Amino acid sequence: MTSSQIIVLATPLFLALIALEWAVGVARGRNTYRLADAISSIGLGALSQVSGVLVRVFAIGLYTLAYEHVALVRLPASALWVWLAALVGYDLCYYAYHRAGHRVAVLWAAHAVHHQSEDYNLSTALRQTSSGFLFGWLFYLPLAVLGVPPPVFAAVALIDLLYQYWVHTEQIGRLGWFDRWFCAPSNHRVHHAVNDRYLDRNYGGILIVWDRLFGTFVEEDASEPCVYGTRTPLRSWNPLWANLQVYGELALDSWRARSWADKLRVWLAAPGWRPADVAARWPKPAFDLTRVERYDPPLARRAAWAAALLFVAMLAASLLFLWNAHRLDGWQTAGGVLGIGALLWAIAALTTPRPARAALRAADRPLV
Repeated sequence: MTSSQIIVLATPLFLALIALEWAVGVARGRNTYRLADAISSIGLGALSQVSGVLVRVFAIGLYTLAYEHVALVRLPASALWVWLAALVGYDLCYYAYHRAGHRVAVLWAAHAVHHQSEDYNLSTALRQTSSGFLFGWLFYLPLAVLGVPPPVFAAVALIDLLYQYWVHTEQIGRLGWFDRWFCAPSNHRVHHAVNDRYLDRNYGGILIVWDRLFGTFVEEDASEPCVYGTRTPLRSWNPLWANLQVYGELALDSWRARSWADKLRVWLAAPGWRPADVAARWPKPAFDLTRVERYDPPLARRAAWAAALLFVAMLAASLLFLWNAHRLDGWQTAGGVLGIGALLWAIAALTTPRPARAALRAADRPLV
């Protein structure tokens, strides 16, 4: 069974848990869902999976190539200890990759997609980038050098990803001793927050002990609620722009910079860094948590129903595509990705009324 088929089989459980979380939130008077935001997040997850079919051979292929040519040993795939060691090793590599994704601008350009939602719920977990394949594979090469077989690597990667689904919720509070060792909802809420106290913390995937060891752990403080999103807000439901927003901003600053060194540094510096000459000529307002306002354009009932029905069609098409992806040739795969992308674009158009778009162009206040 392929990894894409496993995702297809897991999808009904994902959706059932989303429905359960929504129902619990409504019953508690703490509903964390908005229709357009949830559709956007799930849609970006679908786009990530279907576009990943085009590039998955790239990442696994490079890992396999490294394993075949530079592995110091060949660990037995049948040994339980290899699987456990590979899972822990993968989680450490994920910590390094995740941390770099918040500290290096070009890596943040991919990872920012996951943080763009201003809500925090299980649909946010599905909100994934479509460009992470560009550099992510580099961080897992140590496992190939140490001799972790490619099938084991692929399996533990999927386990690590699936684990992280349940921690994206506000409906589960502190979990005592579990919070001290593992990534749990409280720890990961901190990671998604833009508050100064919480910014760029708690990178662990399964284990939170990496953050405790390397000094990046912060506990959630009940006196300072988490504010979610990014400090340069997306303010759009468009899935293409969600994936390209930060790349576009970096490319523009790089183009405008006078110094060739600054043109390169824009991509490698910390997110938010800008060349002095560019910042002087094209200033951006400083982030101010007190001026936070969620992107929430009005959504007419008819548009909501149309978007929901189109979303169901998109989801069905995505699942059908993923289940049969291993049987498709290159042209069929590309056509499927483009078709699903077009459905997502149409959904975004329905959930962003024209008056809201005009208001966005006129607005000059920073939002989170």
